[in-house]
Amino acid sequence: MLSKKDIIEINKAFHSGKINNGSSLDFAISQTHISKNWLKTAAILSRAILIDHVFEDGNKRTTAGIIMTIMEMNNIKFIPERINKAVVNIAKKNIASIRQIERVISNVRE
Repeated sequence: MLSKKDIIEINKAFHSGKINNGSSLDFAISQTHISKNWLKTAAILSRAILIDHVFEDGNKRTTAGIIMTIMEMNNIKFIPERINKAVVNIAKKNIASIRQIERVISNVRE
């Protein structure tokens, strides 16, 4: 399970780690503790970061990093290019539905 500190560190790899919408991130993290499903966890965090613009900058790159990290933690093979496309797709279409985001993320597996 990723902590708030872990997520901020992922953002720092791309930007400053400065949070714009901390309450959205806190809520998303609290929801991930309820679900033990990696896909739902990835979707919840992706939605919060992409749709609610949690960080000052680097939200798409942070989301891609989080999805990759979650998949690696669960020994799930993925194609990095598909993750990048999935993140852009979610952001571009402003997909807010967790189920729709889960479908998009599930297509990044090998």
